[in-house]
Amino acid sequence: MVGRILGGIATSLLFSAFESWLVAEHFKRGFDQQWLSLTFSKAIFLGNGLVAILSGLFGNLLVDTLSLGPVSPFDAAAIFLAIGMAVILSSWTENYGDSSESKDLLTQFKGAAVTIASDEKIALLGAIQSLFEGSMYTFVFLWTPALSPNDEEIPHGFIFATFMLASMLGSSIASRLLARNSTRVESYMQIIFVISSASLLLPILTNFLVTPSKVKGGGITFAGCLQVLGFCTFEACVGIFWPSIMKMRSQYIPEEARSTIMNFFRIPLNIFVCIVLYNVNAFPITFMFGMCSIFLFVASILQRRLAAIGDKPKTEDWAMLKERDAEDEPLNAP
Repeated sequence: MVGRILGGIATSLLFSAFESWLVAEHFKRGFDQQWLSLTFSKAIFLGNGLVAILSGLFGNLLVDTLSLGPVSPFDAAAIFLAIGMAVILSSWTENYGDSSESKDLLTQFKGAAVTIASDEKIALLGAIQSLFEGSMYTFVFLWTPALSPNDEEIPHGFIFATFMLASMLGSSIASRLLARNSTRVESYMQIIFVISSASLLLPILTNFLVTPSKVKGGGITFAGCLQVLGFCTFEACVGIFWPSIMKMRSQYIPEEARSTIMNFFRIPLNIFVCIVLYNVNAFPITFMFGMCSIFLFVASILQRRLAAIGDKPKTEDWAMLKERDAEDEPLNAP
């Protein structure tokens, strides 16, 4: 339990502090804003994709080949974390924020809550992130029993590596989409959420269209193969989601409260996942996939709303500018 509490703190830091530091450092050095999207895409491609595959293979080597036991991957992870800490301490500059505004923890949380409540775009972004990530983490627990309902012998490591390859493909697609000035992230993410929603409906469809096998053991079934295709499609959507949501967070969340607001978003996410896992045995697995599919479709509706209001301030500013020019025009006349 102590380990999980510390792990929760570490996860919150992992998903907020690094991104906040990167965005602040990026703009402090005067880099082009478009480069930020490319950095996010490469981070997901290399970090969530390639490194995940290599880590899985290395962990398998430690446990199976070298017979060092199931704890050995955790020990190896601690070594790599120590190396990362040394690199960060020696080469990164600290981001202290605005030192003139020294706020305690409670004040920061209150400020973040007020910001979320007063800005519809930030509230929508938080809801979209919670719905998608909640469905994604639920999928992590469901894909294994979905592919082996009768204790079939499935190649877990190979399937996981395939999922990671699909995620890498998605992040590669995202980098190309984000590089286009004519393509808005708010627009194409609506399509991505609909595709991800449809992909998680496959377990339900195969349950009705393909006669389930009642034979215990054996290899992966035909229905399982179809589900793997759907799951790979979902993982590709995950690969597109990460750099895209990072891009939108850098656009809409204010710098002074970015880390606090991002951690606020994780509260409903963790509650959602806990509720799902607590009741995972109370409902059939098809019901759980159907629920995730509905949540993803709701995310697409909220994304459509975000796209609709995303340009409103720009439109209002342009109207005010035209009105001001019209007022100044008689004064400038000869």
